[in-house]
Amino acid sequence: MATTFHFRAVASDGKVRTGTVSGDSDKAVAGELRRQGLIPVYVGIGEKKGFELELPSFDRGRRKDVLFFTQELSTLLNAGIPLDRALGITAELTTRKQFRALVLDVMRVLKGGKSFADSLATRPTHFSELYINMVRAGEASGSLGVIFERLAEFERTRDDLRGYIISSLIYPGLLTLVGLASIFTLLNFVVPRFAMIFSDPRMKIPTPTLIMLEASKIVQAYWLPAAIALALGLMVFQAYVRTAPGRLWWDGFRLKLPLLGDALRKAETARFARAMATLVTASVPLVQCLGISRGILNNRKIAGTLEGIATGVKRGEGIAQPLQRAGEFPPLAGHLLAVGEETGHLDTMFTRMADIYDNETRTSIRRFTSLFEPLIILVMGIIVGTLVLSLMLAITSINDVAV
Repeated sequence: MATTFHFRAVASDGKVRTGTVSGDSDKAVAGELRRQGLIPVYVGIGEKKGFELELPSFDRGRRKDVLFFTQELSTLLNAGIPLDRALGITAELTTRKQFRALVLDVMRVLKGGKSFADSLATRPTHFSELYINMVRAGEASGSLGVIFERLAEFERTRDDLRGYIISSLIYPGLLTLVGLASIFTLLNFVVPRFAMIFSDPRMKIPTPTLIMLEASKIVQAYWLPAAIALALGLMVFQAYVRTAPGRLWWDGFRLKLPLLGDALRKAETARFARAMATLVTASVPLVQCLGISRGILNNRKIAGTLEGIATGVKRGEGIAQPLQRAGEFPPLAGHLLAVGEETGHLDTMFTRMADIYDNETRTSIRRFTSLFEPLIILVMGIIVGTLVLSLMLAITSINDVAV
């Protein structure tokens, strides 16, 4: 039985066509559209408003716009549509007014005589140095379509990994927050109500209950000053981390955390390798690749080692040996690059390295959450259980009041 598919496609005149077609599969429908002289942009069972990419990303704004822009240009340029028309179609397809204005502004600068890379460089908040240099390399080699295809893969893979890390850490964070809120509620609201029952001096209150009552008094008396002090401490810490020495210390400290530090190091390695693979494949000079990659890494401790690696490359040592000597990347990374240098397929090895550490990062995050979640549940269960048991002991001790 045929299924009805919604589609968006670009005709030879550059106009966007939308509608529905019956077919056995989305691939069959896409083939039929191509036979009709249309370029399929979206084919699916559900109607797609403005063709927004269904990619896992925690940022619903800027990154999503860049992903959409890159994917659209990759599709259109590889279909042989001229750049100015492809930009016009992309502006028409987006439903976000601010980003449409941005694309139109890039078109205006491009028509003013600047290169496409220089036109994108006027919007540094959206397009990174890596992105601009890749486009510049594509213009020089006459392969913009291929470059945008690689950029689309880079952006998609990077956001996929970022989204996976954040979504994996949300549940442990919420679990910790709920546990602390439960303990605070018990000590600040529940226990004080029972304290009145135990005010009789003749009552023998068990030791655990006495400890619980004292803890409740401390929480009641000092929770507000403690909360203010904590907020001020966080503000001071954030201000320190924004400084260069503070950021370097914090990034180094995070890498030393048990389990989580290993996951962060592998995530940065995957990010570095993916950026290098994208740049090296576009024939960007290796030293320049390292400089650009340094700017996109989140961890300043690891990024700082790239300057020394670039110095080693300038000396003719290659990249594998300086990277191993830096000591911030996993040992396997250096061995992979050594093989890439020996075989003359450094670009392929960077891609392989990125895939390996994408998977390694996911494995490390799963390992961390599989240990952290039961630990948090156990600790919070013991604390809450102790509080409840103390209350029960106190209630049963009421019968011991002297008559």
